[in-house]
Amino acid sequence: MTNQKVPRPSLEDLDRELASRSKARSRRRAVSGTVWVLIVVAAAAILCSSLFLSVLKVQGDSMEPTLHSGEILLAVKKTGFRSGDVIAFYYDNKILLKRVIAEPGDQVDVGEDGTVTVNGTPLDEPYLQSKSRGICDVQFPEQVPDGRIFVLGDNRKVSVDSRTTAIGCISEKAVAGKVILRIWPFGRLGAI
Repeated sequence: MTNQKVPRPSLEDLDRELASRSKARSRRRAVSGTVWVLIVVAAAAILCSSLFLSVLKVQGDSMEPTLHSGEILLAVKKTGFRSGDVIAFYYDNKILLKRVIAEPGDQVDVGEDGTVTVNGTPLDEPYLQSKSRGICDVQFPEQVPDGRIFVLGDNRKVSVDSRTTAIGCISEKAVAGKVILRIWPFGRLGAI
């Protein structure tokens, strides 16, 4: 065996090695911090979504011209819906979107020409393109029972809603939330 001397590193070599290790440590801290921030943001988003907000996608044309198929909406979970609110509610393992027309205790009538009257007063419905009695097998006038609301789609010709015995007046407990914002497409971004 020969005795070989291991060369000693220079001060410049040591400085480079320390700088390299310092940079690596800084990168690890930055990545670790970013991962934790993403985890906290994701957890907050999931919590917020499950407790307060729902993201919904419109399917079908029953709410045209207000809402179009493919649009993505944000709904806030709350109670105490008022006439004119667009709501999402559970029906037959689906979520439907309709407009609140009458509240508990109100008397609703839908005329042959599609004019909707609540408590004897015809509704001003600027969101409609045309009036229609549509699909209707309910006897009018109808009084909305306690704990229920009367809903209609804005496209009255094709909407299946409270005018049918299949859906009828919906339970306030079935409401998933009030639609407040259209978030997609960006060109139609805005309040509902």
